[in-house]
Amino acid sequence: MFNEALIALLWEGTVDTLYMTLASTFFAYVFGMMMALVLVVTRANGLAPHPVIYRILDVFVNLTRSFPFLILMIAVIPFTRWLVGTTIGNNATVVPLVIAAAPFVARLIEQSLLEVDRGVIEAALSMGASTWQILYKVYIPEAMPSLINGSAIAATTILGYSAMSGAVGGGGLGKLAIMYGYNRYQNEMMFATVILLIVIVQVLQSFGDWATHRSDKRSM
Repeated sequence: MFNEALIALLWEGTVDTLYMTLASTFFAYVFGMMMALVLVVTRANGLAPHPVIYRILDVFVNLTRSFPFLILMIAVIPFTRWLVGTTIGNNATVVPLVIAAAPFVARLIEQSLLEVDRGVIEAALSMGASTWQILYKVYIPEAMPSLINGSAIAATTILGYSAMSGAVGGGGLGKLAIMYGYNRYQNEMMFATVILLIVIVQVLQSFGDWATHRSDKRSM
């Protein structure tokens, strides 16, 4: 069964997994938000329609989302090595996690922004608000509950990606599951990593539900 060394490994793996998940979610949301805003603004009925920009970005997002994560992680190894100086470990894993998650996050954010009542946007336009004012003072505040809920969904998806990264040099609980549970046939370690991943997912989703409820003006 478990001894102090294995418990220490599980604790370290949990911390590493949380680091990779939260760091990747943050950067994925930064880049995903930028892509989503451009998609919303340049679409046919957007604030500044531009079919060429919209089509190029739309195709890019769709193509990037279609790559299986393990293949993508291997494909971006040269870029990862150039950016962080290594291709193994937690920091190296964050790079492909962000690349894989950002387009997915962009779609989540785009859908959240498109749910904003068109009447509110038209009212802001009638008062002379600029495109950026409408984005940051109308779109984002109005869509905040949906955006927060989407961030919880994105975080749990990225958590699953981080676990898969253990197969190709990533750290965290995925590495422990493969190294001890698969290669060394230590079933108790495999079960422990699965349980910890489930707990993390539940915590992330519960926090997302709570934050969504708190940010929803209709529930106050």
